[in-house]
Amino acid sequence: MKIGIDVGGTKTEGIIIESEGKELDRKRIHTEKNYKGTIEGIVSIINHFENEYGKCTSIGIGMPGAISKDTALIKNANSVWLNGKAFKKDLEKKLNRKINLANDANCFALSEAIDGAGKDGKIVFGVILGTGVGGGIVVDKKILEGKNSICGEWGHIPLPNRTEEEKKYVKDCYCGKIGCMETYISGPGFASCFNLKNKKNFDSHKIIDGYLKNDQNCIDAIKMYVDHFARGLSVVCNIIDPDIVVLGGGMSNIEYIYENIDEAMAKYIFSDTFNTKIKKNLHGDSGGVRGAAWLA
Repeated sequence: MKIGIDVGGTKTEGIIIESEGKELDRKRIHTEKNYKGTIEGIVSIINHFENEYGKCTSIGIGMPGAISKDTALIKNANSVWLNGKAFKKDLEKKLNRKINLANDANCFALSEAIDGAGKDGKIVFGVILGTGVGGGIVVDKKILEGKNSICGEWGHIPLPNRTEEEKKYVKDCYCGKIGCMETYISGPGFASCFNLKNKKNFDSHKIIDGYLKNDQNCIDAIKMYVDHFARGLSVVCNIIDPDIVVLGGGMSNIEYIYENIDEAMAKYIFSDTFNTKIKKNLHGDSGGVRGAAWLA
């Protein structure tokens, strides 16, 4: 049996699965927004499962950010209380055993590559389009991490070929860089661009609702969203040429993306044809926690 834990900013979820992937149980708790509380919450979930099912063969944990290969401390986590901490070492000490730890987007990509929408692909790019924009690359059912533990972090490459208007109607990225994909195609970024241009105060849900009700400004925004997405994704596809791209996060529920992305990609991809499949995730919100369980 395997345990997977997905540590989020608001909730921490655990799952226990059999070796072939059958789910036995799951548990969700509120994430304490402090370091000690986060660790204690993880331990409580593991203890709950093992008291019920016995000691497990492996434990995997998905989390925001990554472990710095220079310091072994957490970096790049938007759950900022984890940054600068020896998270893996402290958990292993608390549990008295080794654990497997990976970025949450990598866990999502791994889950979909093993038994989800990307299971038939050799190279799978898992894309998160939610509060932020992230990604993970899986080859032959194994995560690629990279020398600096930033493999797949396409949310912080700049939107290619930005127009003067696109430079005008966007906020700076929290990371300190300018023109990041995240500031255009995350849920909050999409809404911010729309509001700056149209002098509104809509969230992404209200824009999508307007699109469904044939509001022309919202229709134009959705069309531009797909163009922005295609511009950024074409860079990734030109480099890793994946078999399948799997989309997750709240913005991945926009059906217009799947209906129009192939045509949009054709304008930017360095190829006469584009045969990569772009699919909606199979496991939904469970992708990250299932991927964590598959880390071992």
